Amino acid sequence: MSIYKYERIIYWSEEDKAFFVEVPELPGCMSDGTTPAEALENAEVIISEWLETAKERGQEIPEPKGKLMYA
Repeated sequence: MSIYKYERIIYWSEEDKAFFVEVPELPGCMSDGTTPAEALENAEVIISEWLETAKERGQEIPEPKGKLMYA
């Protein structure tokens, strides 16, 4: 499995009782899991699928920029 260099934001959703991972540089790219590790593992799969779909559609693939903002 590839490890992509896109920023990931992980947070807990009390409403969903799950951890979520958002990838801000890839619009709409997010995953979930019952643990932080599972959510991050799922994010790698979703990032790969996002990139594959973008390539198939001829969309521009954003270059990873790393940390986008400070908390």
